[in-house]
Amino acid sequence: MKVSCAAPVFTPSAGRPLQGLKQMVRAPLLLVMVLAHSGLSSPCSGQTVSSSQQWVGTWSTAPQLVEPGNMPPAPGLTNNSLRQVLRVSIGGDTLRVRFSNEFSTSAVTMNSVQIAASTGGSAINISTNEELRFNGIAQVTMGAGAAVTSDPIAFGLTPRMDVAITIYYGQTSATVTGHPGSRTTSYIATGNTTDFTGAVTTDHWYTINAIDVLAPSTAACVAILGNSITDGRGSTTNLQNRWPDIFSASLLGDSSTQHVGVLNLGIGGNCVLSGGLGPTGVSRYDRDILNQRGVRWAIIFEGVNDIGGVNSASAAAATANNLISAYQQMIQKARSRNIRIYGGTILPFKGNGYYNQYSESCRSAVNQWIRTRGNFDACIDFDATMRDPQDSTRLVSTYQNDGLHPDTSGYRKMGESIDLNLFVEATTTGVNERSGNLPGTVTLGQNFPNPFNPSTTITFSLSSRSFASLKVFEVIGREVATIVDGELPAGNYSRQWNATNMSSGMYYYRLQTGSFAATRKMLFLK
Repeated sequence: MKVSCAAPVFTPSAGRPLQGLKQMVRAPLLLVMVLAHSGLSSPCSGQTVSSSQQWVGTWSTAPQLVEPGNMPPAPGLTNNSLRQVLRVSIGGDTLRVRFSNEFSTSAVTMNSVQIAASTGGSAINISTNEELRFNGIAQVTMGAGAAVTSDPIAFGLTPRMDVAITIYYGQTSATVTGHPGSRTTSYIATGNTTDFTGAVTTDHWYTINAIDVLAPSTAACVAILGNSITDGRGSTTNLQNRWPDIFSASLLGDSSTQHVGVLNLGIGGNCVLSGGLGPTGVSRYDRDILNQRGVRWAIIFEGVNDIGGVNSASAAAATANNLISAYQQMIQKARSRNIRIYGGTILPFKGNGYYNQYSESCRSAVNQWIRTRGNFDACIDFDATMRDPQDSTRLVSTYQNDGLHPDTSGYRKMGESIDLNLFVEATTTGVNERSGNLPGTVTLGQNFPNPFNPSTTITFSLSSRSFASLKVFEVIGREVATIVDGELPAGNYSRQWNATNMSSGMYYYRLQTGSFAATRKMLFLK
């Protein structure tokens, strides 16, 4: 894949000579990374990236204008040092970091930026510390509304690694671009320093936006559009236990999804349509979801803040219709880019101030649409997972803290409830419908190995885009697993079923799509 060259949109300072043999060795590997206002990056220097590798997002956060109550505390950022800690999803040996000044009204200068493995608190493993550069230069200035991406750098990034990014700022803007809901502690120290002993602390992120890794072509990421429930309100600061964190750990722990990154683009108080905190879901969808590098799946789990303002029957109908229309636009855009898009049902909220009969009817209407086959590519039914069996308008009491936001046990339940089979296409042989190389018929293959313990692979093919259901049943006919339940493009597919928690014996798996239905036997022997 040949990388094109574009003119820089940032203003670097006068260059400084590379310092030390380490920088001299690394210098030929550097690329100029450019970000337009949309947030897309383009390397410049004509370097060729191997066709067996691609850039994939491993971490991202949604930038917004920082509200007055969440601004950096004294001594502030100008001419001072800021260390911020984050946890990535997938690993790699080469990375680049994106920084955003999108919502600031004046330029921001970063005199130097360093990245290292975090060892807890403000401490780092100094042997891993690396300086980032921008077009080979340590200092960079981002204009108002701009963003920059660092040159690629060799770095031993392991899955779920905590990393610390240290920025020594020059002049900064009175208005700040950042992400208030970091759920991690950042450290501000006076002047140019790497010693953060006694630093001022704040639980917010500023300037940092995303990290990409150079990964195998089979790798990909899932980008999540959400509000405070995705952003992690109610999770534990510095413990990384939001539901997307739990979901990421599950993906990494399964051999069929271990190359899938997770990007949390939740914003607390965010609305899909209008109002709320931060740019609306519809306005930031392209930037935060579609334009992420290596994105192959999107999860839309947002709408409760729109629904929470409903207080009449007419408003309930209008809000439901407007949310559905927004979802339809998102679905169309995602499918045009061959991104599979899943809808998360809205959690119940009786016991919270959002609840009344009209907001509940709006939530029910929206969830019914999300669950309807053929709308989203699949439904992730958080509502069914989290609602009280005795009162479907409430969260399970042990899974929530205010009637609206889950607690840590609730977030774990959500993250662990997601069917990982929805995210195995990175290793399937799906075929582009326009390629002309399509299966001629619908088929269901025999699983392999058979007998098996504990995992087996099931193959099938679709001759056209259609809704497909692949389920596993016991001999008595009881359904025990749903492997596929959504719309798929034409292609050849391979899905893995893990029977670790099942009893030994004969099972049946059944594929249904359109008028086609087929069933085969498989034998699980522990």
